[in-house]
Amino acid sequence: MSEINEKIAPFPEQMENKPRRVARPTARQWLLHAALFLLTAITTTILGIMMNSADSDLLSGSPAVPGGLAGTVLSIPWLYAAAVIELIKHAFAHPEILAQGLVYSGSLLAILTAHEFGHYLFCRHYGVDATLPFFIPQPPLLIPGTFGAFIRMKSPVPSRRALFDIGLAGPLAGFIVMIPIAFAGVLTLHHVPLIAGENVGGGGGIIFNDPLMFQLIARAFKIDLANSVANSFYLAAWVGALVTSLNLMPVGQLDGGHGTFSIFGQRAHWWIGRIAFVTMAAISVLGWLWHHSPSGFVYVVLLAVMLRMRHPQPDQMEPLGRARIVIGIVTLVVFALCFVPFPITFN
Repeated sequence: MSEINEKIAPFPEQMENKPRRVARPTARQWLLHAALFLLTAITTTILGIMMNSADSDLLSGSPAVPGGLAGTVLSIPWLYAAAVIELIKHAFAHPEILAQGLVYSGSLLAILTAHEFGHYLFCRHYGVDATLPFFIPQPPLLIPGTFGAFIRMKSPVPSRRALFDIGLAGPLAGFIVMIPIAFAGVLTLHHVPLIAGENVGGGGGIIFNDPLMFQLIARAFKIDLANSVANSFYLAAWVGALVTSLNLMPVGQLDGGHGTFSIFGQRAHWWIGRIAFVTMAAISVLGWLWHHSPSGFVYVVLLAVMLRMRHPQPDQMEPLGRARIVIGIVTLVVFALCFVPFPITFN
C-alpha cells in the first residue's frame, strides 16, 4: 500500500522531465524499519504456531489470576500474556510446530516485502521521495499476525506513467512471489475424509474460502479443497491474496486507485471509487447474513477512509501507451484471481 503526502509543493517546471535525486535512507531509518520488520516476523511466527498447533487445549487453560477487583481488571492481560508464553514454550518443545510457524511468517513476509519494495524501487526510479516500508505488527494471537505494510511518498509523482508504474508495481511484485507459495500450499494440503458433524478446512468453525487462483490450481491437480486442512504455505498465500485484492480496489490512494486515476483520469476515478464502495457495502451485508462473518465491514471502513483522501494530480498527464494498457488488463486478471467476496465463513 502506498500513501501520497499532498502538502509537498509540485516540482518546478525545469524538473518535470528530469527525475530529481532523492536522499538515501539514513542508518537510523534503516534501524527503525528493520525493528518493525523483526517485530512483525515475531507476531506472524506466533500466529503461524497457533494455527498449526494440534493441541486444541493449549490456549484453553485457566492460569491463576489475582483475586478481588484488581484481579478482575488485570485478568484479561494476565491470561493473554500467559497464553502467549505457553504457546511459545509449546513451540520450542515441538520444533516441527515452530518450523511451521516460521514457514508461515517467512512466506507471508516475502509477499509483503516484494509488494512494498515494488513501490519503493519504482519511487526511486522516478525520483519520488519515499520512505522505506513500514511493517505493522499485530498483538500476538490475532489473525493474520500483521496489519500489513506501507510506504509513504513524500513528494509529488511527476507523471501519469510514473503514477501507473509505482501504483501497480507493488501488487504485481507481491503476486509473482505469491504464485509459488500458493502452489506449495495447495499441493501440500492434507486431505481429511469428511466425518459427519466435523468441520474441515478452518478449525474451530472458521472456514477460509478459496480465491479463484487456489481453485484453478486445485482443479488442475485434482485436489479436494473442501475436505483439506490448511497449512502454513496455504495460509500465507491466502492472506497475501486478500491483501493484494484489497490494495487493488479502485478507491482513493490504494494501489488500484492509483491505477484507475492514471488510466481513466480524475473524474472517472471519483465515480469508480464510489461505485466500488457501494458494492463492497452490499457485499459486507450479504457476508454477514450468509456467512455470519463481519470481515466485509473491515473493507468498508478502509474504503470509507480512502474516499475522504483526495488523490493528487500528477504533474504531467501524458498518454500511457499500449504496453501499460496491457499491464492494466493483466492487473485486472490478478485482482479476479485474488478477490474473495466472502473471505471467511463462521459455522
